Amino acid sequence: MPVLSQPSGEIAHDLRVQADARAQGKRTTGSGILAACSNPRCESGWLHLLRSRSAPVVEGGWSCSPACTEERIHTAVRREMHGAGSRPAAIYRHRMPLGLVMMEQGWITAGQLKQALEAQKVAGGGRIGQFLSGQQGVNELLVARGLSLQWSCPVLPVDFHDPEAVAPLMPRLFVDAFGALPLRVAGGKLLYLGFEERLDPELALAVERITGLRVECGLVVGSEFRQAQGRMLKAVYPPVELLEASSEPALVRALARAVERVRPHESRIVRVHDCLWLRMWKKAQPQPVAEAAAVEDVLGSIGA
Repeated sequence: MPVLSQPSGEIAHDLRVQADARAQGKRTTGSGILAACSNPRCESGWLHLLRSRSAPVVEGGWSCSPACTEERIHTAVRREMHGAGSRPAAIYRHRMPLGLVMMEQGWITAGQLKQALEAQKVAGGGRIGQFLSGQQGVNELLVARGLSLQWSCPVLPVDFHDPEAVAPLMPRLFVDAFGALPLRVAGGKLLYLGFEERLDPELALAVERITGLRVECGLVVGSEFRQAQGRMLKAVYPPVELLEASSEPALVRALARAVERVRPHESRIVRVHDCLWLRMWKKAQPQPVAEAAAVEDVLGSIGA
C-alpha cells in the first residue's frame, strides 16, 4: 500500500494556508483543492484529501464527516433551544376586548354586543367575532378590522392567492396546526403571511430566518381565510419527516442523520414553538421560493 508522502505544489500551498489560518483561529476554504471544514473542532487535517464530498452544508458551512455534521447540528440545536434571542420576546400588553373595540368605533351597538356575549356564554365559549357576524349580522370585514386594531396590523386581501406557488415556503403542518396562510411574495423580498384571529410572531420569525424573506403579518376576513386555507391544504408541499426523540442528544443525532442522508446544498435549523424545523435545500435555488421537490423538511421534538 503506497504511503502518502510529503505534499507539493498547489496542495502544499493550500495546506500551509489552512495551517496558518488554524494557528490564527480562522477558517478558510483554500483554492478548491482543500476545503476547510466549518466545525471548529475538526482535526481531520490530511483526511480532507481522501474525501470527495462537497456536501452537506449546514448553515453556510461545509462539514467533512458525519462526526463534524453532528457537531454542527449540536451547536445549532443548543442555540435554538437555550440561546438568548432565539425566540421573539413575549409582549405582555393589555388588548382591549374585540367587542369594546368595535363598539368604540361605532361598528356595533351595546345591545348587539350584549346579545353576542350571552350567545357565547350559552354555547360555552367560542370567538365573539363569530357570534357578532353569525347572529348579529355584523359584516365580517368589520370584525377583521376590529381584530387588526387589536393587533396593530393590516387586513390582508386574498386576491391572486396561488397555493401551489407559496406552498414550498413552509411545512403543511404549520398551515394546519398554526393557522398560518402564506399569501404571496412581493418583489422577491416580502412575504405576506395571513392569520384568521391572532398573529403568531414566533412562526413569522422562523419563516423569515429560513427563507430570508421579510414577513409582513396581517389578518384575513374569516370566510376568505377558511376558503383559502382549504385550498392551501390541498397544495403540494416539500416532503417532511416527523421526529420525536427521547432527549436533546438523541434529537441531535437524528437531525444529523437526516442531513447526512440528504447531503443538502444548504440547510438551516430554527425553533418554532416546541419543535425544531430543519430545512434542507437539495440544490442551489436562485429564486426566493424553492420548488417543492428541491427541498426537504424535518420537524423534530423532544418527547415528555
